[in-house]
Amino acid sequence: MRIYLDCCSLQRPFDDKSYPRIAVEAEAVLVILSLCESGKLQLISSDALLFEIDQIPDQGRKEESMAILKLAKEIVRLTQETETLAKKLEALGLKPLDALHLAFASTSKVDFFCTCDDKLLKKAKQFDELSTKTVSPVELVMEVDI
Repeated sequence: MRIYLDCCSLQRPFDDKSYPRIAVEAEAVLVILSLCESGKLQLISSDALLFEIDQIPDQGRKEESMAILKLAKEIVRLTQETETLAKKLEALGLKPLDALHLAFASTSKVDFFCTCDDKLLKKAKQFDELSTKTVSPVELVMEVDI
């Protein structure tokens, strides 16, 4: 099963876990990463993830995120198809980088696009033309039948 974690999902384990929701999502991301390490899931990365992680001001978080991406089985490069879909998604109300992540996930045929961003999650679930299912980390853990 191929999965794409956006940057906020990759960052969730490093967030303040004193909030119950964050603690639960962080644990779900750690379970997902463990499944990637064991080969039961395939993490897919992209040019957009590499770019966004490179923009993280905290060097420790940046290094930890880059270490996670080393689990990726594939780094998807920007294509005309991805760019076209991203522009379409942006026109439908997504932020440019969110649209690009979702377009990368869809055009690379991942099974699940995972995000902790509630606004992105809500909007992305409305798009019928995507070839990926958008889920939260907790939903992804529940979907995975391993």
